[in-house]
Formats: sequence, structure tokens, C-alpha cells
Amino acid sequence: MSDLVVGTRYGLVEGTREGNVCVWRGIPYAAPPVGSLRFRAPQEPIPWKGVRPARHFGPAAMQRERETMKFLNDCPSYKSEDCLYLNIWSPGADGRKRPVMVWIHGGSFTYGSGSSPMYDGASFAEKGDLVVVTFNYRLGVFGFLDLSAFGGDAWAESGNCGMLDQVAALRWVRDNIEAFGGDPGNVTIFGESAGSVSVSTLLAMPDARGLFRQAIMQSGTARHTRTKEVAAQVTEQLLSALGVEPHEVSRLQSMSADELLKGTEVFQTRVFGPVRDGRIVPEDPEAAIRDGSAKEIPVMIGSNLDEWRWFTHFDPWWQEMKDDRLEEAFALSFGALWPGLSEGVLKERSLDTDLYHDMMTFEVFTYPSIALSEWQVRHGAPVWMYRFDCPSPTLDGRPRAYHALEIPYVWNTIGKEGMERITGDAPDRFELADRMHRAWIAFARSGDPNIPGLPEWPPYDLSRRATMIFNRRSEVAEDPDGAWREIWARASRRLEQKSQRN
Repeated sequence: MSDLVVGTRYGLVEGTREGNVCVWRGIPYAAPPVGSLRFRAPQEPIPWKGVRPARHFGPAAMQRERETMKFLNDCPSYKSEDCLYLNIWSPGADGRKRPVMVWIHGGSFTYGSGSSPMYDGASFAEKGDLVVVTFNYRLGVFGFLDLSAFGGDAWAESGNCGMLDQVAALRWVRDNIEAFGGDPGNVTIFGESAGSVSVSTLLAMPDARGLFRQAIMQSGTARHTRTKEVAAQVTEQLLSALGVEPHEVSRLQSMSADELLKGTEVFQTRVFGPVRDGRIVPEDPEAAIRDGSAKEIPVMIGSNLDEWRWFTHFDPWWQEMKDDRLEEAFALSFGALWPGLSEGVLKERSLDTDLYHDMMTFEVFTYPSIALSEWQVRHGAPVWMYRFDCPSPTLDGRPRAYHALEIPYVWNTIGKEGMERITGDAPDRFELADRMHRAWIAFARSGDPNIPGLPEWPPYDLSRRATMIFNRRSEVAEDPDGAWREIWARASRRLEQKSQRN
């Protein structure tokens, strides 16, 4: 039998050899979630006879187009409800047991796919002697519409179908990856943005326990999951837009996928994501992690210096922002925290757009990452913290070191067609990509990202708070955001005390 023909629990698949790497694309890891399986937990794949070709990516999840995703080369044209497929890059199906990296893509739980050119796993497989897996999961209304408040227990899992898809993919890896040259006992999950929120949520989900050994979170934590109350409000708004009465939620199963997708146009902001439903996600994931749900998991976590500039760059409302409305923007964005934050931050900074971007980056990405790191450290788990500071000259240089910019560096795909639009064309970007790529490989292999070519990278602790700053000249900084960390902590404590008194 050819080393490209591999047996899974469900049938044989045949991949392709691309240089020194074997690739299998479009392998089903669950049954098509269509018809009666829409809004239901994923079911096992349907077995097949003969050899199934695995040469092409499967369809991406249903989604609308979005300008930001087009810019990032992750706007798939081939989309379908039948989207639960995964892809594997491996040095060979040769009986060896290599570390496995499983990537969870971002896109606000509404966009994206596991087949973006940025996520080509060939370099990980060849340079790191690793097995890499990417996959699609249900997005938006198909993956995270919580119908339980209207349809009862029959729809109990609907709000977290996308998360259950991720668990199903990890179970498939556990049960099948050894045949592709991987070690099911050494799996690292990693993801960016919504993918990072997913990783953080999986750290707290009972269904995911034992399916991975290490975790990498790039720009996101489980702070961004939704309560059942908020999820119910989203569902009610969508039902109204579709002309469906709350007691008629079963009608949603007979609507076309395009009808459901069009109904989501009623939402002007990102509204979908994991639901703290008391079952699949039994409690606030942050509280679970704080209480030790991931105390045995080595973690690498970080964010980018200018995350929020990415979001305002493509936001028409922000482009029309007038200086006299800035204070309103701060108050709306930070809510009850604003009085406490402004008291500390405005001692050193002026109320301007630069401050807004820096504060939103810290509030949404940096501070939650610090909090998660602190909880893990208190439980004795190894933690490595990083920050990506290398700016891109693209888009006139305005977004700087923006959200998602680190991805092609991590994957070492900056040389692929179209990536110059994202990273710019400075020759030294290849050196930074090589260092970051090798650090991620090292972490996947041993749980420690230290490599030759980078300064010594100490584990994060509560005294030094060592943080690797990735830039053209990378360095370790101690507590680089200490002043703001303390301001946020004081403001949060004050708000909590006020809430308790009331």
C-alpha cells in the first residue's frame, strides 16, 4: 500500500506528496450537519468503501463575505453547510509518533476556514518534524444559535455546536492521527482571535479534557463567551428578522442555508460565539480556569501591540469620528470601568485616538491574557507570555502591529503569494518569521518555546512577569504593561466593591 493511502476508522484516504511533505485534505471528521442534524451535536462520520481521494480542501462553513477577511486571504468561495472536514500535513505516514499541532481558525466565530493560505502546514511538518491539522467548524447562526430558551431540551446543544465540532475534530485526531505519523498523546491546540477564544474555552470544557496536552492562545481568551441571557436576545432578534414565532423554532430546520444566512444581516456587530449554557460550557470558562480546570496544561499566550487599530481601520463609524465625540467613544466602550480607568490613565496620556486604540487593545486582549496567565501560574502550570510588536507598512502603516498580523510569521507562510499585502516586503521579516516559527515548534515538541537565536525566555511568574517581545530585534521585557495592569486591577476592584454594596 502507498504511504499516501492511510486507513482511518471510517475508511481509506489517499493524499498527495508535495515536496518532502505528505498532505491529506478534505477528510470528514463528522457527518454532514444538514437536515435533521442542523443545530445538533456532530455525529460520527459515515464510513465509506474503497479509497477516498483527499487531495482538495472541503467546503468552508457557511458565511457572508467580509472586507477584513478578504484582506487576510481567508474569504473562501467554496462554502456549504456540509463543512466538517479537516486537513493534515505530515512528514510521512511511517509509523513514527510525532508531536501534533491542531489549529483553530479565527474570524469572530462568523468567518474564516481551515484552508487559508496562511495556514499551510508544510513548514511546520518539514522544519519541525510535526504533524499539523487544520479544520472547519460551524460558524455564526449554524454553530452558535442558542435555541434552548425557545425550544427546550430538544435544542440544548444548539448554542455550542461549533465548540462541539471542535471537540469532535480533536477526538478524530486522538483516534486516527497515529496512522498519519502523529502522537495522539502529544497534541498542542493553538488558535488566533476566535480560535484563541476557542482554545481558552476548551481549557474549561469537560468534554475536551484529555484531548490535548498543551495550548497556545494568540489574541483572545474565554472572557468573550456569552451568557444564556445574551444568547437568547440574539436568537429572539434573528427569529423576528426571519418572521418566525418563538414557539416555531423548528421551522428553522426547513429553511435554506442562504435564508438563515441572510437573516443574520440584521446584526451590525459580532454576536455569535460560545454560550455559557450550563451543559457544554457548564460555567464561566474564566472562573473554571481560575479554579484550576487547566492546571496541568502548559500554556503560551500573547497579543499584538496594536490589535485594535485593525478594527477601527475598517470601521466606517470610526472613520467619521470627530474629536468632540471622543469622550463619548471612551465612555461607551469602557462603560462602568471608565471613571476608574480614566482617573489613572489620564494622568500620563491625553484623550486622543492613540489612547483609545491602546486602551481597547489592553482591555480586550492584553489584560485578559495577563489574568489567565496569573491563574495558571498560581496553580503551578508553566506559562510563557509574548507580545508581537513588529509593525506592517501596509495600509499606509496606520494599523501598525495589528490584529492577526503575527499569523503568517507563526506559520512561516510570509513568502506565499499575497502575503506581502499583509506583512509588507522588508527582507528581514523572514528572520523574524523563522524565529517565531521555531519557537512555536519548540513549544509543541517540549512545552518550552526557548530556541537558539532568541534571548532566554523565562516562564511567566508573578514577580518578573517576563514577556518575549517579538520584533525585528526581539527581547524579553519584565512586566511591560505593569502600570496599566495596576490601573485596570484597581478600577476592577472598585467596580466590584461598588456592585457588592449595591
